[in-house]
Amino acid sequence: MSPGPLSDTWERGNPYERYIGRWSRRVAPQFLSWLGIPAGRKWLDVGCGTGALCAAILDSCAPSSVVGVEPSEGFLKTATENLAGRATFRQGSATAIPVKDGSADVVVSALVLNFVLDQPAALAEMARVTGKGGTIAGYVWDYAGKMELIRFFWDAAVELDPNAAKLDEGARFPLCRPDALEKLFTGAGLNGVEVKPLDIPTRFTNFDDYWQPFLGGQGPAPAYAMSLDEKARTRLRDRIRERLPTEANGSIPMIARVWAARATVPARP
Repeated sequence: MSPGPLSDTWERGNPYERYIGRWSRRVAPQFLSWLGIPAGRKWLDVGCGTGALCAAILDSCAPSSVVGVEPSEGFLKTATENLAGRATFRQGSATAIPVKDGSADVVVSALVLNFVLDQPAALAEMARVTGKGGTIAGYVWDYAGKMELIRFFWDAAVELDPNAAKLDEGARFPLCRPDALEKLFTGAGLNGVEVKPLDIPTRFTNFDDYWQPFLGGQGPAPAYAMSLDEKARTRLRDRIRERLPTEANGSIPMIARVWAARATVPARP
């Protein structure tokens, strides 16, 4: 089967939570520990989604304030419900951040930059809103390597339908590699660029725990799964089931890796 172009748009909080949000929440504490930002700083989360990273900042970084910026009304609604009274949320995008120049001490972005069409413009905008000596940091899934829950999906999908290769995030998002991520941050004129892999375990209770989130239809892989007819989707499901590293008790242990980058904003001329 050769489905048409599938949207990368993320709009609804609940399907995202089941598919990726629950794992994103586990990455955030590692990422924040690596950054090591002192207490009392003003944080800005670009593409805050359902508020996973904002919540981790509030819980572990003792910020003076947290602002989340997100284009999706559905995600903003979920984030606001989750963090009512603890953070401020505004509608905006990575290339049009609705805050003043130099108003944040730390600007972060979780699992967003690869979806931004003009990535250099996004880094320039993040630098604009960050004060002198402030930190800009972000992370993206290692789609081509150790983001295993998605890697198993696409490897099976491409085997059954070679046309699916053009939809595979591992091929579509070259930014999700350490050299490309470093080049993006360095090209933005930032200082002290560092890139590091961060791994989290993603153990699924059973196959249904793994497979059901793909039926939410949101995100490239779930959208592809739901574009198939029932027969083709069943073939894909069964092929993935054959390949997953399932233990005797039915659980499925895997790894999810992100590539994280951080840098410092230099003094403005």
